[in-house]
Amino acid sequence: MNWKGIVGTSFSADDFDAYCHALSWSSWRPTFITLHNTASPTLAQRPNGFTSQHIRNLEKYYRDEMKWKAGPHLFVDDKQIWVFTPLTMSGTHSPCFNKLSLGVEMLGDYSKESFTTGRGLKVQKNAVAAVASLSAVLGLPPESLRLHKEDRCTSHDCPGKNVNKKAFVDAVIECLQVRHGGGHMDEVA
Repeated sequence: MNWKGIVGTSFSADDFDAYCHALSWSSWRPTFITLHNTASPTLAQRPNGFTSQHIRNLEKYYRDEMKWKAGPHLFVDDKQIWVFTPLTMSGTHSPCFNKLSLGVEMLGDYSKESFTTGRGLKVQKNAVAAVASLSAVLGLPPESLRLHKEDRCTSHDCPGKNVNKKAFVDAVIECLQVRHGGGHMDEVA
């Protein structure tokens, strides 16, 4: 097994944007972004979001228990954006999409928890900002975003019935217009 390692660093939305713009995708370049929810843990199970220890536990889980080569790229909670698998390498998050897309895991169970109020809305806002930054850097149209449940190789109803794809994509487009002047075709170094 060749574990790809983790970054293990958390960022605010603005700092994540700067981080993404400093990266160079030379050996692997995703063609879209896949949106997930953790389901477990739920928002209630992580009242303070993810901690460094949670991220280390996730690394042990994916590497040692699942025997995967990588995990998802991001874990997003209501306070921060955690970079897990290096963004410039393929990750493991959705069977048919692993080699093609970045995996963004949102804290919460959005088949039961609200995605439009309270902490769920804060998770949504951080996830929108993260997807907007990645779209801008990689020149990916927000409409190319896929939900995990759209992977024909999976049976998960992820990221849950409370995540409205069109509303999420519209929010990404609005974020791009505010943050990046509407453009999402930045030059990659």
